[in-house]
Amino acid sequence: MKRLLLIDAYAMIYRAYYAFIRVPRMNSKGENTSAIYGFVTTLEDLLRKLKPTHVGVAFDPHGPTFRHEAFEAYKAQREETPEDIRRAVPIIKDILNAMNIPAMEVQGFEADDVVGTLAGKAEQAGFEVFMATPDKDYGQLVTEHVLQYRPRHTGGFEQLGPKEVCDKYGIEHTKQVIDLLGLMGDASDNIPGCKGVGEKTAVSLIQQFGSIEELLTRTNELKGALKDKVESQAEAIRFSKFLATIRTDVPIDLDETSLMVHEKDWSRLAPIYQQLEFNSLIKNAVSSASAVAKTSKSTTKPAEATLDLFADMESPATNTIAAPAYDTIENRLCAYLLNPEVSFNPHVEPDWKALQADAALWNLYNEVELPLVQVLRDMEQAGVRFDVNILREAEVELGNELNALEQDIYALAQESFNINSPSQVGEVLFDKMHLDDKAKRGKTGKYSTSEEVLQALKEKHPIVGKILDYRELKKLISTYIATLPSYINPQTGKIHTTYNQTVTATGRLSSSNPNLQNLPIRSERGQLIRRAVIADEGCMIVSADYSQIELRLMAHMSQDEHLLEAFRKGQDIHAATAAKIFHKSIDEVTKEERRRAKTANFGIIYGISAFGLAQQLDCPRSEAKALIDGYFEAFPKVIDFIEKQKAFAREKGYVETLFGRKRYLPDILSHNSVVRSFAERNAVNAPIQGTAADIIKMAMVNIAKRLSSEGLKAQMIMQVHDELNFNVPQSEVDTVRAIVVEEMQNVVHLSVPLIAECGTGHNWLAAH
Repeated sequence: MKRLLLIDAYAMIYRAYYAFIRVPRMNSKGENTSAIYGFVTTLEDLLRKLKPTHVGVAFDPHGPTFRHEAFEAYKAQREETPEDIRRAVPIIKDILNAMNIPAMEVQGFEADDVVGTLAGKAEQAGFEVFMATPDKDYGQLVTEHVLQYRPRHTGGFEQLGPKEVCDKYGIEHTKQVIDLLGLMGDASDNIPGCKGVGEKTAVSLIQQFGSIEELLTRTNELKGALKDKVESQAEAIRFSKFLATIRTDVPIDLDETSLMVHEKDWSRLAPIYQQLEFNSLIKNAVSSASAVAKTSKSTTKPAEATLDLFADMESPATNTIAAPAYDTIENRLCAYLLNPEVSFNPHVEPDWKALQADAALWNLYNEVELPLVQVLRDMEQAGVRFDVNILREAEVELGNELNALEQDIYALAQESFNINSPSQVGEVLFDKMHLDDKAKRGKTGKYSTSEEVLQALKEKHPIVGKILDYRELKKLISTYIATLPSYINPQTGKIHTTYNQTVTATGRLSSSNPNLQNLPIRSERGQLIRRAVIADEGCMIVSADYSQIELRLMAHMSQDEHLLEAFRKGQDIHAATAAKIFHKSIDEVTKEERRRAKTANFGIIYGISAFGLAQQLDCPRSEAKALIDGYFEAFPKVIDFIEKQKAFAREKGYVETLFGRKRYLPDILSHNSVVRSFAERNAVNAPIQGTAADIIKMAMVNIAKRLSSEGLKAQMIMQVHDELNFNVPQSEVDTVRAIVVEEMQNVVHLSVPLIAECGTGHNWLAAH
């Protein structure tokens, strides 16, 4: 059976790029390779899973298409293409060329039209066709032999045939996708549709009339406002259907020979991967080249050339990449400090002269990062003792609670269903129980049942709160309670996590295998995990954390006199903030006002929008905007600080912590507002979060020195961002507490006091 894979290039490239936007993939030259890497790995995944005999990739051409000529505003609202995507496209085309995959484009037509035309011709020629794209428009092209292969947000793909498309949209045949788009419009393409007609109404109309043409000839059967809307916008509806229709008559031939899958040309592909520093793909290249050589019965020049390409990288004995000379912790720290966003290249020596020339970074290297290496090694070796019996008991107890919740949910729904399936939850809540007649479907056509959606519905029916509770409990059990015992070293009886010093862009530490910094310890049930962390025999847990360090840093950096005054007086900062915003005394502030002020306090640091604040507070956007406006009116120097940070980033291309740690923000000048806004938020947040990371690291180094110099047996065992935990012999508890608090509070002197709150107990919960 001939199988043709057709890929909508830009749809997949954009999706790959935005998947990495929070943590971009960068090489050692500072180039953002997210779009390229995401596209290539997706392509490889598709080739591996579908095993096509033929493949082609369709691109949109430069210049206008027939749709732009017919409708000037077509896609006019779209943001300008991010610069990193523009730089990525020529490289992706070079990669496709080296993979012997044709990159196709036809002037005047979009990639959709090229795919639509080739899919139709291929079906006629006896092909099974797979269209790889996330765009819903392609549903109109789906037949028994032309399938859409759509990437899921959770990873992998879903295959859509006629039944899946029809079930998704509530229609009888796939061509009606065009009618739906013509009626409800498509905001992403600026297709107007019929104003005032949403997806549900559009589906209802198509179910009743079958097509837009039939609807417009029978408008007399409509009533009231809907009749007026459809009749007054008849031309806009017809035109929208024209814009939404994917053409299948593009002047392009189905060239089976050029579309046929061929071997990759590694002599051209590998140098591109080397330039991009796609090390995992390079290893695949080495493996493939070696396999070709071993199975080849001839000694032709091409086979020799393929192997010679990797001669300087490959170990002859093992056919694997050799261990390089530059992969040392010192080199990693140097490269990390020079640019934390850029991946470390073990084949290239970092620029030590550049590090030494920057006095602040050189000081961070010598006084903080390098001495911290031994501190982290000691912590990893010391390990964290967990009481397995507590975890096992908790698993049983919480498992019973989960089963009871499950039965409660079934009783409220009056049926059994898979509570772990978001789509089945959506069907129960919205199709059966009608908890929200305006419930939105996601890009997959299924109802969204995210936490934000369900939180907004909690007051409508008790089943919603039960489902949220079920999800929280299920994750706690499966991800933590049941899993942590498997990480316990049988020889030591402890968990020995790995602390990663050169990973995060902000300077924070991260941990892995397992991630002890991501334990859900704040919730009431999550505190079971704190209770399971215990001290050694004859020891106590000493736990100390910084009180509101990021807000204190905001006060110091902005020099806002109202924030400074509140911290200097030792006031409840959230109550003090509420008092300023709502123009009342601290004593008059209500719990709800304090809650709102607290959300605003932390939200401002992370560049929260009125929309985001409204979601968190479950209030109208206008109310959230008024709260943000009130905040900046009450603390005017905070907004000054925010704007100065953005200006600094635009001028310098980076921002820095109080100690000179830099975060480069090349997207701060992007013409794409989504990309630029993300960089602007980092311009504010990175100096605050990065300074907090610097401070806790400095405190760790200083505390470790004091414990050693005073001959104490206490061990630092865990760091959870602003919190340090110690395993301390009972005879040393008072001494260690005093040392920890003293070093944490005096590691640096700010305009406001640093406060470290410290407790002790036989387990982590009791010490907190």
